[in-house]
Amino acid sequence: MPLTASFLKQWTPAAALLAGALTLSPAARAATACETLMEASLPGVTLTAAAQQPPGTLALPNGHKIGDLPTFCRVSGRLTPTTDSDIGFELWMPPADAWNGKMLVVGNGGYVGAIRYDELEPAVRRGYAVISSDSGHTDKAGYRNESLNWGVGHPEKIADWAYRSVHAAAVAARALITAFEQRDASHAYYFGCSTGGGQGLAAAQRYPEDFDGIIAGAPGNNRTALNEGFLWMATQNLKNQAGYIPPSKLPAINRAAIAACDAGDGLVDGLIGDPAQCRFDPKVLQCKGNADADTCLTGPQVDTLRRLYAGARNPRTKAQIYPGWPVGSEFGYLGGWGYAIEGPQAFRTEFFRDWVYKDANWDWRSFDWDRDVDHVKAQIGPLVDSVDPDLTAFKRRGGKLILYHGLADPIGNANDTIHYYASVTRTVSHTPDFARLFLSPGMGHCRGGVGPNTFDAIGALENWVEKGHAPDQIVAAAKGLESKTGGLATAAQVMDGTSRTRPLCAYPKQAKYKGSGSIDDARNFACTTASR
Repeated sequence: MPLTASFLKQWTPAAALLAGALTLSPAARAATACETLMEASLPGVTLTAAAQQPPGTLALPNGHKIGDLPTFCRVSGRLTPTTDSDIGFELWMPPADAWNGKMLVVGNGGYVGAIRYDELEPAVRRGYAVISSDSGHTDKAGYRNESLNWGVGHPEKIADWAYRSVHAAAVAARALITAFEQRDASHAYYFGCSTGGGQGLAAAQRYPEDFDGIIAGAPGNNRTALNEGFLWMATQNLKNQAGYIPPSKLPAINRAAIAACDAGDGLVDGLIGDPAQCRFDPKVLQCKGNADADTCLTGPQVDTLRRLYAGARNPRTKAQIYPGWPVGSEFGYLGGWGYAIEGPQAFRTEFFRDWVYKDANWDWRSFDWDRDVDHVKAQIGPLVDSVDPDLTAFKRRGGKLILYHGLADPIGNANDTIHYYASVTRTVSHTPDFARLFLSPGMGHCRGGVGPNTFDAIGALENWVEKGHAPDQIVAAAKGLESKTGGLATAAQVMDGTSRTRPLCAYPKQAKYKGSGSIDDARNFACTTASR
C-alpha cells in the first residue's frame, strides 16, 4: 500500500480533535494529542493504547527496565494487512519540540516475535519517531531448534515475518506520526540486523518507495541457502565419530587461523582484515602421532575442517550451494561455530521440519544435497528469500543503502553478503552511488567481537540522504566481545572510553595502516583498494 494522501484522509476525526488541543500548554497539548490518537480510524490498524510516557524509567513487558528516558508518546496496536495477520507494534514519538522531524522503522532478529525495545530506546533518544513490530507472532522460537509451528499452515504469517510487517509498520507509522506531530516526517529510514537486515533488503526490493535510506546489517536475506549452510556444517561434523570436531577445539582453531592470516593486511593486530585472501591450512594443527587434545586436530578432523571452510556443494555437479563461513569466525562472539557443529541435530532443523517438509518426524540426516536444494527453494524461497539484485527502482527513487557485516560473524555469513553485493554491482550500474557495503574485521553477529564493533550507521546514512555525502568510511570502535550497541551507536558513544578505533571502508577498499602513529587510532589508517 503506497503512502499516499488518500490514505491519510482516514484521519479526519483525529485531526479535528488534535486541532482543539493546540490551545493547551505544550506538555498538556502533547499528552492530549497522544491520547486523542485512540479516536482515529485507520484501515488495517487497531490501536490498543496511546499515552504520554513521562520522563524517567519505563518498565517493559519482559520485566526489564529502561532508565532516564525522555518523554514521548507511546502508542501500541495491531496491524492486519491480511486476514491471517496479527502484527503487534509500538510507536514512540517525541513531542514536537524534541522531534528531529524523521521516522525510523527497526527490524527483528531471528525468528523471535518480539518488540525491539533495545532499538526503540536509542532511536527515541536521538529524536526519532520510531516503530518496532513483533513481526506478526509472539512465539519465542528462534535460537535453538524450537518449533516454528506458528508458520505451519500460515504462509501469510511467514510473509509478515519475512518482509510484510516492516511495510505495514512503515505505512501505519507515517500516518500516526503525521496525526500526532501535525506535519509529515521529512525522511523515512530503516535499521535492521540479522533477520532485520534481510527485512531491510526485502523493503528495497519489494517496497522501494517506503524508505529514503536503509541500513541492513548481517542480512539473513538468503534464508533458504543460509539454513542449508547450517545443515551442511552439522552433516559434515556429525557424519562420523572420527572426524567430529568438538566445540572445545574451536579456540585453538581460531588462534591458528588468526596467526596464519593476521599479517595479511600488513599489520599484526589480532584481526584478519581480508579472510578471502587468507590461505590457512588446517593441517598445521594436526596432532603428533596418536595424540588428541583440544590444542590440535586429528587427521580426520583436519579433513572435516576443510569441508566446513569450503561450504556446501552439490556432490554430483560440485556447484557451490552456499559458501563456507570466513576464516576467523570459528570462535569468539556467541561461542563461534559451536551452535552449528555440536549436535545432536542441525541448527535450524525446525525450518525444514516445520515449514518445508511439514513432518514432525523429518530426519535432517536424510537431506539429499543433489535433489533437495531445489525443492526447498521452490517450497519456501518465494516467502523468505530476498535475493533479487535488481535494486533499480530503489536507486531511481533516490534511496540509499548501507550494508554492513562483521567478518568474524559465526551466524550470519559475511561471504554471502559479499556475494549479494557483488550481484547488485553486476546488475545495477554505478552501484556505489546508492549502495555501499562495510565489512568489520573481528566483529561478531550484528555487534560484539574483538574487532571494531560499535559505529554510527544512522549518522552516516543521514549525511548521505540529507546532505549528499556518500560514506567512504565509517569510524568504528572496539567495545569488547559482548558489546551490544552495534551500528546504532551515536558518534559520541563511539568515542566514549574507546581504546581502539578503526575506519570501516566502503567495499572493496580496506583499512591500511599508514605506517606511523598508534594502531589503535582510526586517523592512522587509510582506505585503499586491496590487491587481489
